[in-house]
Order: sequence, then C-alpha cells, then structure tokens
Amino acid sequence: MTHISRRRLLGLIAAGAAGATLNPSAADVAPGMRKKPIPSSGEGIPVIGMGTWKTFNVGGDRQLRLDRTRVLGEFFRHGGGMVDCSPMYGSAGAVMGFALAQLDNTDGLFAAEKVWTNNGSDTRQQIARLESTWDIAPFDLMQIHNLVGWQAHLETVQAMKQEGSVRYIGITTSHGRRHKECERIMTREDIDFLQLTYSVTQREAERRLLPLARERGIAVIANRPYDHGPLIRRLKSREKVPEWAEQAFDCRTWADFLLRFIVSHPALTCAIPATTRVDHMNENMRAGAGPMPTPELRQRMARFIEAL
Repeated sequence: MTHISRRRLLGLIAAGAAGATLNPSAADVAPGMRKKPIPSSGEGIPVIGMGTWKTFNVGGDRQLRLDRTRVLGEFFRHGGGMVDCSPMYGSAGAVMGFALAQLDNTDGLFAAEKVWTNNGSDTRQQIARLESTWDIAPFDLMQIHNLVGWQAHLETVQAMKQEGSVRYIGITTSHGRRHKECERIMTREDIDFLQLTYSVTQREAERRLLPLARERGIAVIANRPYDHGPLIRRLKSREKVPEWAEQAFDCRTWADFLLRFIVSHPALTCAIPATTRVDHMNENMRAGAGPMPTPELRQRMARFIEAL
C-alpha cells in the first residue's frame, strides 16, 4: 500500500538533493526479498520487517533522527515493508514520522502500530493521534499491545476495519507471557495478526500458538528475534557461522542464521529485528533474500545453538 502525506511532499521539496544522500544507489541490494502471504487476504509482505522499540526512541535530537532516517532508508532500499511501532516506545512514532517525511521512496511501507491504553473508550482517539504523528492514514495493521484492555479495543478496531479506517487487526504479546489468553482470543475472535516472541532460543510458541495460527489463518510476527541483542552479540563473540550452514543455504552471518531460522517456520509471516546501524540493517535484510533452511536443517540449527 502506498502512503502519501502533505508533510512528506513538503519534506521532499525542502530536502531536494539531500534525498539522494538518504537513499543511496540500489546497485548492491540483494535481489529477491522473499514475501509471505497474509492468510486472511493473500497479500504478500516481506519476511523481514523492522522494529522500533528503543532504537527509534531518540527524542528531538536532529542528528539522531537523521541517523535513524538512514537506517529506515536502507530498509526500504532492500525491499522492506513492515515497520512496527507503539505508543509505549516513547518518541519512536514521532521519529518515524520525521524519517518518512525525509525519504523519497517509502512505497513498500506496511505501517503497523498499536493501541496501548487502559482506557477502553480512547481507542479511536489514540489511533487518530498516531496517524497525526506518522502523518499517514490508514494504518495497515493496528494491534492491541500486550492485550492491554483488549476486549474494548478489539471491538472498536474491528468496527474500524469494517469502516476501512484500518486494514488489518491483531494482538501482541512478548516474553512468552499470556499465551493461554492469546489462544482463547485466536480461537474466538476474528483477527488477522498475532505478534509474539519467537527465536531459536525462545520456542515456546511452537507448542500451541504457531500450529493454531496456521489452523485459524492468522499471520504471525516474531518480535525479539535476537533476544533483544544478547543472543547475536554472544554468537558474534564466539565463532564464525558453521560451515555446514553456509554450504546448505548460503548462510554467511549470524543474522542470516537467526532470522532464517525464524522466517522459515511455515507459520511465521514476518520477523521484526530492530537496529540503529546501517550495516546491521544490511545483514538483516540479506537474510530475507536468500534460500531458507529445510525442516531438518532447522532442527540442526536449534541443536547447534543449544550446544553452545
């Protein structure tokens, strides 16, 4: 879906040649970013998205905002789509709005936000504020963050979807919490997306939620794919990617290893790693363009990590 805003157009006019700096040549972009379908519609989205928790919460510092704009520009340059944010993430939404206004190519944007308030009557007002902050409408995906006040919010967001005020709706959880409640909602309610924590070291969702998502036709977003950083930092400090992984599915970095493990699961639709660095964004995005491990290789990958 293409998002157009007055602020973005004005930003492009003001930025002029600066836009070329923020969107460098695509000559080195890895081809063939893999997409998976959203089960409820069949619309394809890139398997590697982008999270913004902590990384985009930089306040009003213009240089830090420009740094995040370059990271976002690299994301789109590689064919990225889903960008995930929340009111809980401080200034991240405002920084995202700033960054989008600077870039001359955001056509692939799949904008995912969250309702996060205990006040069940404030759903529409909070979404309106978020639309103003990002300067886009409608959001592609509106999620109920960590199930806070989910009954009231879900009813309102479902009505907004019928009106065309949001395109898809979902719920989120993290750290393996509230899986039983997620299961009940998935079974009883009409939702398009489930966001949860899933990685090679956090696999509780495989027991029930991932099979249920496939059964119910619900797309799944994996948050915390690197266990919020310590996992990939630990791996990078130890050794190179195992030779068998490089030979089997062209795995060259630990980002390849960890992200491909996630998005190769048949129930997973998209992973949303977060980063503040352009080089790390390059690594993340390459993981979505390469071959994927087979189920047998996924088992070997899990055993390898467990043995470290």
